[in-house]
Amino acid sequence: MPEKKGSSWKEIRSNIDLFMLFATAALFLFGIAAIYSASPNKELTLSSFTVRQLVWGGTSAVIYLMILKIGYQRFLDLAGPLFCAAIVVLLLILVIGHTSKGAQSWFNLGFIRIQPSEIGKVILALILAQICFKIPPTEIKGIAVAISVAGFMIVLILLQPDLGSSMVYSVMLFAVLAAAGAPIKFLSGIVISILAMLPVAWIFLKPYQKMRLMVFLDPTVDPQGAGYNVIQSRIAVGSGGLFGKGFLHGTQGKLHFLPEPHTDFIFSVFSEEFGFIGCLVVLALFSLLLLRMLNAAYYTRDTRGKLLAVGIVAWIWFQVTESIGMSMGLLPVTGLPLPLFSYGGSSLLAVAIALALVQSVVIVSREGRF
Repeated sequence: MPEKKGSSWKEIRSNIDLFMLFATAALFLFGIAAIYSASPNKELTLSSFTVRQLVWGGTSAVIYLMILKIGYQRFLDLAGPLFCAAIVVLLLILVIGHTSKGAQSWFNLGFIRIQPSEIGKVILALILAQICFKIPPTEIKGIAVAISVAGFMIVLILLQPDLGSSMVYSVMLFAVLAAAGAPIKFLSGIVISILAMLPVAWIFLKPYQKMRLMVFLDPTVDPQGAGYNVIQSRIAVGSGGLFGKGFLHGTQGKLHFLPEPHTDFIFSVFSEEFGFIGCLVVLALFSLLLLRMLNAAYYTRDTRGKLLAVGIVAWIWFQVTESIGMSMGLLPVTGLPLPLFSYGGSSLLAVAIALALVQSVVIVSREGRF
């Protein structure tokens, strides 16, 4: 009898992780509030950031439910073709992609812009789970295959250039290799090799990327340029105090001191208006989300599902850490969006797909099929 794939709506309702679902919905709604506050125009028109994000949220919710119904196993079975399609798209974007903020990372379709590297994170999680299951990275062959597959995508992302996304891909690769049982000596070798290559990598960085790293160490190096973003973000976060200035009463964003308030520095907008207490609530929600996802990876007996969940956890964790860290001046500015929070349809859709896949792992595990 063939293995059952997909779940009935009754099984989904009975076995879904409500804590994960609650954290996801709450973070999205907090993000909507922050995007509305950061928007220069408070009119809710079809062209406003808030309405667009709500439309993307509705679309993502429908796709989320579809993935729960289909089941993560079907997507794992399609990992190979999806990977090939992703490579073609990433090659195509280098030829006809739209350039913004120094990176040729988008397809401009007129009414919307799509960033394929965001969906690529989902595909990377799927292909790594499939490869590390079939060829366990306990020997050099398995490690080499996994690194080669992920490395191909990382190189194409770097050519855009998109350093932030390439870092996410690298963290996902390392996490899946570790979860799949790669020997410590090999993992240590990878880390040492990356550290040894940093001086060489500096040569290939774009001038604006070098400046971002320099202002991380000292924002006053370029206070009216790259350092301006960090300085203003720190002011916004610090001025929030314990309880914040109140919703819609933040001054850094309203007076246009804070750059990219609805995307890169959305956490700064939220921090100024909701203060330390509000930030604790958001961090608690992200912690709950990540812990429930780790719980899914820990309890499933399906190795592919476990590796898939680990890859997605690594992705979400790194972006949350980096986005919040750069808003506080603790980490270099990379432009990575804060998952479920920052404005952006591609990011929101990709995160929704990823979270649905992990939810599917939970549902299948609780059904007793693994």
